[in-house]
Amino acid sequence: MGNAKPPVRFQRANYVVTDLERSLLFYRDVLGFEVEHQHDSPADSYSYPVFAIDPSAQLRFALLTAQDQRRVMALTEIRGTPLPPAALPRRAAIVLDVADIDGVVAGARRLGLQVHPEERLETHDGRTGREVGIVDADGNLVVIYTITGVPSAEPTA
Repeated sequence: MGNAKPPVRFQRANYVVTDLERSLLFYRDVLGFEVEHQHDSPADSYSYPVFAIDPSAQLRFALLTAQDQRRVMALTEIRGTPLPPAALPRRAAIVLDVADIDGVVAGARRLGLQVHPEERLETHDGRTGREVGIVDADGNLVVIYTITGVPSAEPTA
């Protein structure tokens, strides 16, 4: 009984991109993901039907690992088929807790990515912090945050 499979386990997020090397400048070099595995996708890849990709396009796939989180992110590159602009309102985002929010913002700006104005973050449990939305070169939204304050202890009487 102790080995029962949980009802759900989050495996990874996946973004479709048009230039894997350009995307890795952000996801690897700025955010700090490591490329664990990279390969060309086969012609019968499940990505074609589920992402509605033209079967004549060539696909390349990269699995990304964060510290203590293996294969938590993937990038699927579409070669030979232009992507239409991302629809608004945005329908998905990844949310990342980062140690150096200023460094990530500076790195994103150096790459010419859209960086939304910083906002004050207040969590459901009273912690405070900073959050910033960044749009990658293909229109995918990444929200980064860092917690800077913890709720004060309730006074005891």
